[in-house]
Amino acid sequence: MADDQHYDVIIIGTGAGGGTLAHRLAPTGKRILILERGGYLPRERDNWESTAVFVKGKYRAPEFWYDKHGDRFPPEVNYYVGGNTKFYGAALFRLRPEDFGEIRHHGGLSPAWPIRYEDLEPYYTQAEHLYLVHGHHGEDPGEGPVSAQYAYPPVQHEPRIQQLSDDLEKHGLHPFHLPIGVNLTQDAKGGATHESVCIRCNRVDGFPCLVRAKSDSQVICVEPALEHDNVSMVTGANVRKLETDDGGRTVTAVVAELEDGSAARFRGDVVVVACGAVNSAALLLRSANEQHPRGLANSSDTVGRNYMRHNNLALMAVSEEPNDTQFQKTLALNDWYLGADDWEFPLGGIQMLGKSDSDQIKGEAPRWAGLASPDMPFEVLAHHAVDFWLCGEDLPQPGNRVTLDDNGDIHLALDEKNNIEGLKRLQHKLRGMLGKLGMHPHHLLPHSLYLHKGMPIGATAHQAGTVRFGTDPRTSALDVHCKAHDLDNLYVVDTSFFPSIGAVNPSLTAIANAMRVGDHIAERLR
Repeated sequence: MADDQHYDVIIIGTGAGGGTLAHRLAPTGKRILILERGGYLPRERDNWESTAVFVKGKYRAPEFWYDKHGDRFPPEVNYYVGGNTKFYGAALFRLRPEDFGEIRHHGGLSPAWPIRYEDLEPYYTQAEHLYLVHGHHGEDPGEGPVSAQYAYPPVQHEPRIQQLSDDLEKHGLHPFHLPIGVNLTQDAKGGATHESVCIRCNRVDGFPCLVRAKSDSQVICVEPALEHDNVSMVTGANVRKLETDDGGRTVTAVVAELEDGSAARFRGDVVVVACGAVNSAALLLRSANEQHPRGLANSSDTVGRNYMRHNNLALMAVSEEPNDTQFQKTLALNDWYLGADDWEFPLGGIQMLGKSDSDQIKGEAPRWAGLASPDMPFEVLAHHAVDFWLCGEDLPQPGNRVTLDDNGDIHLALDEKNNIEGLKRLQHKLRGMLGKLGMHPHHLLPHSLYLHKGMPIGATAHQAGTVRFGTDPRTSALDVHCKAHDLDNLYVVDTSFFPSIGAVNPSLTAIANAMRVGDHIAERLR
């Protein structure tokens, strides 16, 4: 089936990159088509059920990828309008200025970007305002310069987390309010006001938001974009291939499989890929033709390579006093982001996770065999749990890559021990402080359900780096505007473009970059 419409821009994907780009281009009046592989996430009680979301993985895509040994695994991906932002924790950090330059790690080099922090800074500010980020610039002494304060005040700590913040400060550290995207209006005590969309519950992290209060791409960008007459969307459109002209310089058609199994071709002047780092690379590789035998945008042989996903640990400490916190995701600590007094290399950052509950802990218990797990009933343990997320930088390696087999199935090769010493030391720092922070010193337990059942390769929420941008076509797939070096009308605006990933959640950088690229495309269309 051929779509009889011709579009100025076709955007494939509705996550942080694609959804934001659609929102940016909607006011131009140009004819824009959004293609989304999934449909709208069902709004139902299971959205907020731990067993459904974490233990059973009800909303995870029903597909499997293969590791370097040929063993299949379930990736942490969700195909819905809004992409993975439907399930992210909405922690919206900026990369630091240093992250845009070369940084030496214990495990190797983090390469420099072809743009500077200053180039992205205005877009960081716009992204923070658009996505309703609550925070306060100036609390984190290591952050970069800013052109404007957050538009919304930080989400106030509840008593146990405020005590944690105070205890960290007493030991010379610099905790700060975690920047988080929620539609929250607070009263003087930090509670949700009567008119607030966000109700300050304990379902923000890893759950879709039933009340539409989390700043996901669907709510913030896609639906407002679709209010413009010039913007349309086709859901259930699984893009299988991009076709080019005979010269191989222009994408001429986007070929998608629709929900009924039929194929459709869509044509546009500009085509933007934003399927997520793994699926975007897979699409380009799958689109190989006579002019591009290694895949589109891949004359450099970099497409699919240099996959990154952060070195992460989700950990649960046990507070000596009960932890009645509901909205726990309000604090972060970056004192060892670039190094420590006893180590010259970066360690990474610490932030709070959403509050774990008894259902999650029941699901975790079998994985604690052999560990010093607390001798407490699940409900009591959940009442005392304090949950941390440790994030260290994963380094790009050509051998960490996405490939396709003869059946078109995705294979993901990953060195799971890449630059992990910093994360180990960060965990040691946290463990060493537990007693000083009112926690049981010997109870720091893996929260592996949050990391997709403890499978590092399956934890793909922070995927990045497979279609890197740069100034040299021999070593990068995209130019500084995220346009393919090899094609005149193909762009990539998800986290694929990252040459390095830093040690903070990548979403805000993807959002800010989509705005930057959107301005470039809008100028091109003029």
